[in-house]
Amino acid sequence: MLEKKPCMGSDLSAFATAPGRYTEIHQELSRMESLGDRCRLYFCFATGLFECLGFAGVIYGWPSLAFVLRKEKYFLDVCDTLLNSSSDGARNFSAGCDLQDDRFTLVFTIANFAFGFSALPGGVLFDFVGTTVTRILAITFYTAGTLMIALSTAASAALVFPALSLMAIGGIFLLITNIQVGNLFQNRRSAIITLYNGAVDSSAVVFLLVKVLHEAVFSMMSIFLFISSLSAILILRTFLLLPRTQIPYPLPERYTYGISCDTLALRSFCREEATPSQIEPDHGGEVNIGEKDGTYDEMEGVIGYGQENMEADSALRKEEKEGGPGERQEKTEEGNAVAGSAGHEEQVPTFRGCISSKIFITQLFWLSIIQLRMVIFIGSLNPMLTQAANGDALQVSRFTNAFAFTQLFGIFTAPWNGLIMDRHRRRTISSVTVTATATAQRLADMKSAVLSLAITVTLGVLFATFATVPVLEVQYVTFVLQVLTRSFLFGGLSTFITIAFPPCHFGKIFGLSFAVLACVSLLQYPCLALVQGPLQHNPLYLNIGLIVLVTLTYVHPIAVNLHCQREIRKRGVVNSS
Repeated sequence: MLEKKPCMGSDLSAFATAPGRYTEIHQELSRMESLGDRCRLYFCFATGLFECLGFAGVIYGWPSLAFVLRKEKYFLDVCDTLLNSSSDGARNFSAGCDLQDDRFTLVFTIANFAFGFSALPGGVLFDFVGTTVTRILAITFYTAGTLMIALSTAASAALVFPALSLMAIGGIFLLITNIQVGNLFQNRRSAIITLYNGAVDSSAVVFLLVKVLHEAVFSMMSIFLFISSLSAILILRTFLLLPRTQIPYPLPERYTYGISCDTLALRSFCREEATPSQIEPDHGGEVNIGEKDGTYDEMEGVIGYGQENMEADSALRKEEKEGGPGERQEKTEEGNAVAGSAGHEEQVPTFRGCISSKIFITQLFWLSIIQLRMVIFIGSLNPMLTQAANGDALQVSRFTNAFAFTQLFGIFTAPWNGLIMDRHRRRTISSVTVTATATAQRLADMKSAVLSLAITVTLGVLFATFATVPVLEVQYVTFVLQVLTRSFLFGGLSTFITIAFPPCHFGKIFGLSFAVLACVSLLQYPCLALVQGPLQHNPLYLNIGLIVLVTLTYVHPIAVNLHCQREIRKRGVVNSS
């Protein structure tokens, strides 16, 4: 026993130095793990940006693809008269006839309708089955569309109708699944969402590349077969970098997603469901982020609003436990009661109450009219340029390239709207106390959105005005204004919905807004038919009417401002009492 003491003493002295060594090893492993998480995080963001830029909104580059299809004699057989002489044929070849322009306009109208209307079933599908299934359908639709165009010829030009619509549906599904990536960047969430919306606008440049490559003697089949092969990247990202269900917001601690670095087992694809701390984050243990009904697990939440609503909901549940069953039933019939800081109850409106509110109706009017003006411009751009250039194919090609090139800058202009709102919000929020309720915070956010909405309408009026001028050189300014208007419109739409309405209704309101927008966009076809028929290719009166309609959309920022003032006065009276 006495001989073992030195050994024990040496063990204890060695053990005394061990904690420091173990701490160093633990810190090194933590740094490696943190570095790996950051790499995966930014790689997920970068690939999502690539998806939105290269796939989500390619249909808005339709003028470039229409130029290629016209050159390939698509729908030329519907023309009543054929080109007689070779000299006039070279000049009038790109002009075609009114019936050919009508077919091209109809293709874009149907595809634009599919893009908007499919947002509603896409959002519902995403809420119920999650990310993986929705993305698999999106990739299937998109790949089928590109293969149809690759295998189509002038004799089978009708394939363009389902092809472009399938690409539109796949694109909006991909956008819906990528919006949730912003939840991984909690402090920069609005910037990421706005940037992704801008990338969708810039994805029109894809068809410009198709046009340039086609002019470089690449066939349409080879180009679109290559685009179809890129779907393999989307499949890999679906299983390696995204969750199987949804990314919650606010983000739980130690949340994991995608594939893990330590194992390639199938279970690692859905690790976001495995950790209890991910299911019940540190919010008092009363809110379940992973609820299957989708109350808090939406594509987008409210910046700084979802957290406050969940805290208020926790107070509600505590209050309901103290009340009787009859009281709880009375609260759930009209909406969820939320206790305010002043002791009164604030009602969370139902979905029916949201869609019947004045600000939702004015939002639909604001969104539909401005977007209608833009789709009419895009759908009629090719024949308008052809008429203004007197059939000069070189000039039409140059201005078509300029339009597609300006679309690329949507990814840079989209975050401007978010920066304006954030800056104005910091000034507005100074009037809200620390103990303010979720409703007071939401009113401050809504008041900060008024400036953004007014700027969007102003850009829309300027765009509609310059689009009326029948001078080719002026259209360069029109292209820039179109990019700015579209970036502000859709970036502001997503942000305004998250601010003005409860997060539990975001998916339904977002999808319904796009569905109504798609239905209104169908008016593009009769409007262009009116120009080609009774107006005899003179769109002046139609353009003037559209300027008046776009100007009337100022009613939306005015309505939001009046709503904020009315609610602030009402809350002031209640707090005083």
